[in-house]
Amino acid sequence: MHQQPENPQEWPAPASGPEDPAHPTHQGPPASTGDALDETWFSLPPGVGAVPYRPPAQPAPAPSVPGQVRGPGPLPPAEPEPVPAPVRVSAPAPVPAPEPEREPDPEPAAPPEAAAPAGEPAHQPVPLLGTPPHSGPRPPLYPPDPGALPGVREDLDGAVLPDIVVDGARYGALTVRAASVRGDSHRYEGGPRQDALVVCRIGGPEPAQGLLLLAVADGVGSAARSHVGSHDVCRGIAFFLDRYADQLAEALRLVDERTLGALVNSAVGSVAEGLAQRAEQGGESPTGHATTLRGLLVPLDPTVRHRGFFAVGDGGAARLRRGAWEVDVFGEGHGGSGVIDTGTAALPGSRLARSEVFGPVEDGDVLVLCTDGLSTPLAGDPGMREFLAAAWGGGPVPGPVDFLWQLQYRVKSYDDDRTAVVLWEGPGA
Repeated sequence: MHQQPENPQEWPAPASGPEDPAHPTHQGPPASTGDALDETWFSLPPGVGAVPYRPPAQPAPAPSVPGQVRGPGPLPPAEPEPVPAPVRVSAPAPVPAPEPEREPDPEPAAPPEAAAPAGEPAHQPVPLLGTPPHSGPRPPLYPPDPGALPGVREDLDGAVLPDIVVDGARYGALTVRAASVRGDSHRYEGGPRQDALVVCRIGGPEPAQGLLLLAVADGVGSAARSHVGSHDVCRGIAFFLDRYADQLAEALRLVDERTLGALVNSAVGSVAEGLAQRAEQGGESPTGHATTLRGLLVPLDPTVRHRGFFAVGDGGAARLRRGAWEVDVFGEGHGGSGVIDTGTAALPGSRLARSEVFGPVEDGDVLVLCTDGLSTPLAGDPGMREFLAAAWGGGPVPGPVDFLWQLQYRVKSYDDDRTAVVLWEGPGA
């Protein structure tokens, strides 16, 4: 393409020769055409209003017409460029707006049972278990909710203990539920929960080697640091019994009560010694950490149907079989008076445990290991026995939350901490 001169007066003179009717040339300004724009253009002084010529991106030259003026002067001769044939572009046909989708006619709805009050959600209310039931015409005076907390500055160990603990496990046909609840009197006074529990697996990875250890500990109420002692004992007994797990499993397989007793006493003696040493190292009396302990050893091998029991001090142990409570199930000599052990022995002063192998257990047996916060009212209140027999022996195993709610069945005047570990026995191999 040729560039136009910037000054209209510098346009080159037309070449001599006959005039091309398709491209006429002019030697000066054309006669006035009556167009104000043409007159303004040719009246400007040289150099004013001239801009470099920049062809359009895709020029489409129109055919020349005789007598038509192309700008201020004729273009210099150039190679003719092919003129593309005009393309006729048809305007797209209008697209009709889509019709709104028609929703299907709703099926006739049943009349609502009751309209939700204004401002309230329309969904169904979330079911709540509510306050645990109680024996007698009136509930206990204490509220059933967590109360005052111990202060960190007074007792860090007691302050960080939770008000409630819930636990559980399932191994094959064995199902465990466990819970520990701070008593009403401790909630009212702002004291710590003195009970503790442990649900753990000891021994090797194979079922023939492993056992469930279920244990509860009840800190002696008159001992200032018994809440520390009870939790230390639960941790310690798991550690030391794990060392003897293979021998314990074999003793239960062979119903060898003598070997069971020797191994348990060795572990209990080590726990007691460690508890006393930690108290003395902290400048405290070992008797201030006094606590009871009782436990169950349950083989994970489904072919072994005997269990091991051991105890230091008071607490409870019972069996629920075919909907009826049984006492003295572990030979504790209560003579049918309940599931209470009235002994006063406690760790670390006492370093020997009573132990025995019992069984065989039956499919559906429910074994209960508990502190006296449960064993005492269970022995003395028929309403509690009836309620827990229906809850734990009359259907599927309750979930952890339901179990916690059931364990808190209330009996007036019984306001101590309450802890229980309950084992549901399934069918053997």
